[in-house]
Amino acid sequence: GTTHEFWKAVHAGAEKAGKELGVEIIWKGPLKEDDLKQQIDLVQAFTAQRVSGIVLAPLNDKALAKVVKDASRAKVPVVVIDSALAGEEHVSFVATDNKAAGKLAAQRMKELLPDGGKVVVLRYQEGSASTEHREEGFLEGIQADGIEVVSANQYAGATTESAFAASESLLLAQKAGEAGVNGVFCPNESTTFGMLLALRKLGLAGKIHLVGFDASEKMIAGLKEGHIDALVLQDPFTMGEKGVRTVVAHLKGEKLDPVVDTGSTIVDAKNMDTPEIQRLLRPDLDKWLGGG
Repeated sequence: GTTHEFWKAVHAGAEKAGKELGVEIIWKGPLKEDDLKQQIDLVQAFTAQRVSGIVLAPLNDKALAKVVKDASRAKVPVVVIDSALAGEEHVSFVATDNKAAGKLAAQRMKELLPDGGKVVVLRYQEGSASTEHREEGFLEGIQADGIEVVSANQYAGATTESAFAASESLLLAQKAGEAGVNGVFCPNESTTFGMLLALRKLGLAGKIHLVGFDASEKMIAGLKEGHIDALVLQDPFTMGEKGVRTVVAHLKGEKLDPVVDTGSTIVDAKNMDTPEIQRLLRPDLDKWLGGG
């Protein structure tokens, strides 16, 4: 959960906005990425404390809707970031346009497979709106002559370990080694890294095109080695910063955009050292989070 690189960058962006706007940031999240109950409890606790506002990245698009409604009724405004939430009770949604980001990944996969080929999608987990939208965007975008999606119904689960196990099963089931699979798409950090580990274990890294999502130091190393062809980068730092700025703007009575797109960018071995990509890959965490 909150230990993922992605969330550290969100936290750093939130702290930047907090310092610049003079508001206190209370950063809490479930330690495990799929601990729904803990996240619901946290929202209820913050609502009971009557905090000024909540910035929430919901683990599930429906399960968090009720507590957000309760917060809204208690006059605690909620800005949703990262992953969509059902209902109209939140004041704004600050996130990557995930469908567009999935299409960006598909565009790159098509460029990697000019003669067509077989592609698999390892999904993240059911109920996660952000990754579902990426998967949909990819599947819509990949439709091209000569490209066949041979599997798009396997889920990785919430951890790198579960993703690694699911990746290995999927690659073996599709006989990936005997020219059964030419490309793989994974919609987040844990699925991409789990797939990378499985490809390495099976001796297929660099032989099957891997287009993934988000980044960590180990995934950046995978790009350099040619084991990952491309990663779609979000801008979690900006997401955290704009999430806090949006809550504060709401509290000041300013008019808000219902949806704020924080953008997505493709990184590969060619552009990874450019300043803009480096800012996304290695946001200045120490500056805003201290050494910890």
